[in-house]
Amino acid sequence: MWSRQTSGSSRPASRRPPTTGQNQPRTAQSRPWTGQSRVSTARPQTSASTRHEGNFVIAVLEGRGVGREVGLAALDKDIGRVVLVQLSDCQTYVKTLHQMHLHKPSLVLVPDTFLSASDTAMAAIGSSGKRATNTSLLVEFIREEFPDTQLEPISRKYWNETSGLEFIQQLCVEDEERAGTILAVSSKYYVLSACSALFKYAEIRQNTRFSAGSLRIKYSPVDGTMMIDPESAKNLELVGNMSHRKSYHSVFGILNHTYTAMAARLLRVNILAPITVQTSIDARLDVVEELVQDEDLFNEVRSALKTLNSMDFDKLIATLAASETILTNSAKAASNRVTQMLNLRNAVRNLPLLQKSLENTKSQLLRIIHDMLLDERLEKIDSLIRASLNEDTAPTKHGIAAVNARVYAVKANHNRLLDVARETYKENVGDIYSLCNALTQTHEIPLTLVYQESGFVFSMKKTDLEGELPKGFINATLKKGKWQFSSMELKKMNARMQDALDETLILSDKIIQDLVTEILVNVGALYKASEAVALVDMLWSFSHSAIMRNYVRPEFTGTLAVKSGRHPILETVQSAGTLVPNDIYCDDSSSFQIIQGPNMSGKSTYLRQVGLLSVMAMCGSFVPAEYASFRIHDALLTRLSNDDDLEKNLSTFASEMATSAMILGLATERSLILVDELGRGTSPREGIGISHAIAEGLIEQKCFVFFATHFAELSTTLSRQPSVVNLHLAVQRTRQSASNFGMLFQYKIVDGAPEETTHYGLELARLADLPNDVLIEASRVSKHLTELQSRHQAQSDSSKIAMRRKALLKLRTNLTQAFEHSALPDEELLAYIGRFQADITKVFLYSTDTD
Repeated sequence: MWSRQTSGSSRPASRRPPTTGQNQPRTAQSRPWTGQSRVSTARPQTSASTRHEGNFVIAVLEGRGVGREVGLAALDKDIGRVVLVQLSDCQTYVKTLHQMHLHKPSLVLVPDTFLSASDTAMAAIGSSGKRATNTSLLVEFIREEFPDTQLEPISRKYWNETSGLEFIQQLCVEDEERAGTILAVSSKYYVLSACSALFKYAEIRQNTRFSAGSLRIKYSPVDGTMMIDPESAKNLELVGNMSHRKSYHSVFGILNHTYTAMAARLLRVNILAPITVQTSIDARLDVVEELVQDEDLFNEVRSALKTLNSMDFDKLIATLAASETILTNSAKAASNRVTQMLNLRNAVRNLPLLQKSLENTKSQLLRIIHDMLLDERLEKIDSLIRASLNEDTAPTKHGIAAVNARVYAVKANHNRLLDVARETYKENVGDIYSLCNALTQTHEIPLTLVYQESGFVFSMKKTDLEGELPKGFINATLKKGKWQFSSMELKKMNARMQDALDETLILSDKIIQDLVTEILVNVGALYKASEAVALVDMLWSFSHSAIMRNYVRPEFTGTLAVKSGRHPILETVQSAGTLVPNDIYCDDSSSFQIIQGPNMSGKSTYLRQVGLLSVMAMCGSFVPAEYASFRIHDALLTRLSNDDDLEKNLSTFASEMATSAMILGLATERSLILVDELGRGTSPREGIGISHAIAEGLIEQKCFVFFATHFAELSTTLSRQPSVVNLHLAVQRTRQSASNFGMLFQYKIVDGAPEETTHYGLELARLADLPNDVLIEASRVSKHLTELQSRHQAQSDSSKIAMRRKALLKLRTNLTQAFEHSALPDEELLAYIGRFQADITKVFLYSTDTD
């Protein structure tokens, strides 16, 4: 077994890293309700998000018991972040895949015993030799969900609980959360075993060793966030547009005005898994409200964040903290470390600007962030950097200026050999410029020098050259109207300069590594500062969106009530004033809402609006509405797509049923469910029966359900349920003409079911130029069936009983709301209760008179 290596250990020569297993074709048994293999949900390429898209290596281990306990350990070595999760999942592993989507994997590690013999034909050397008869179902689902992600088997003996805990104890940063993290994972066998395999893979295969106490390791409980399954995230366009991957038209795109990569990552995770702790949400809303109302504070925070633009604190820290398992004196690695140290110096130097901008804030969360940035350990780090690095060297991206910034990063007199190497480099560069001047005078052509990765080359404008180049010049190329070329003399000088440059960088790197060792003692302060900057940047981005688009602060009262709500994505697409706002109201007395209306009337848009506004509010953002009140939900589950899935050999109906089974299995009293036109993939009678049965199952759960359907019969079959409410999208009839087919969509939600005598489908069918006799016959049959149903309903007593039940449930719900959430004075509250009591009395009198 590979021995666990400390910072001073060497890699055993007798062991070799695991080799890569090949992804096999997907089997017929598939996870049916996600569509990641067909349409990517990658977030749009914004200015901040493109800086670091996520590069997690995830180790996954599943228990063999009935409980389906799964442990995940995810490492992004580029930003020094480790996330640990252990959860109990269902047979479809939707929770596990949801966690993997939060931390986009570039590689997935699994035990070799999870794969069949054919899958592990290229398995790791040193494996136990034992093979599973069939590939694990979890592995199959991972392949279905992430078809382009490499899957690598690791010998089962490297998944060791004790070794995993030792890794965490050694590498976890020293901060106030360390003890809690170790305590949380100490009894979690599967996540510790996954952690062991993960760090061993990093050491052996990625040739990366982390300094002690340098990683931000966190245990992430799954009960503090709202679960949104991957298919729902795709259909709601939370982090990516379904039609165009690079489009900004997604929730992430409209809210992402961040300056730093850390904030963009935090925003993405919060959108895919909004927090469910109301005190934390309210604290975020307080910050956004203060930034919106205080223009000076808004501008000061923006100015401070601009100084941190394009910076990634996590990546800087991780790059400096990581070292190679097999040491190599690479000048390129040394150059990168020097550059990162210069970037870290600038970041630490600019933090006081942000801290100063938050001095006089009122919200509690901003005061906490202010105190986090006031950490005295940051001043120690700044002092250490100032003592070793020159103040006037600033990192640039290209050219000789970038090279000089690295060469002269370390102050003089730190190392005599370094001073000598720098002097040699300076002389070599001076010789090259002297050569250029001499050739310019000799050949009477205006030569300039351009620095490239291979060294200097001569350059001159195409218009300045008459005829051919003089003899002695080689490798001439024409780029953007300029000739670039070299000479044998220049190549020799470049070689001498490169030797001096490499020596300078390697000597500088030794000083930088000593400086890193001192800084890592206080690395916890840097990680804390990174979190503080990310949070304030994300909340500033929320306030920026609220100001630009006139959002309002939401409340959390247990009732979903939105006045003049607007679809946040459509609002950015359509012209100002053309989007029709809609009201939303859902409480315990109206928890199941049937939404009807013809095609193109806006049912799907209304459902998506409900989901998107709930997600935005739970992230801590303002929402597009005149007033908004929400309930905290533990899950957002949807069925919004009616497409076949050819890749998974699933028809529309099979996909519908698989998704419905997932929803029924995961739904709780605190869930939000959106269902769009269920049962259309089979016959109408079967579709109505299945829709009714699923609806009753959701009604029993008492979750908030918005159920769009074309089955008008559901309004009758579910009428006995007191919590069922009927809504429809308004359509206005107009005079038919050549340019108008007689219907005007108002896109407005209206109480009640649509009129049964209105056959919108037949009206829309006229657009398809069906023969007139076909339309007449269709209209005759439809009207006859409608009359039969109306006579049957008139003879039933169920509607009267349902009316009384709904009145009683509404009375109880409204009295509870008034008692728990009303802020009205006593006299106004009594008047409201009196009016409501009179309305309920009228309902009872009406139902009695009709008996």
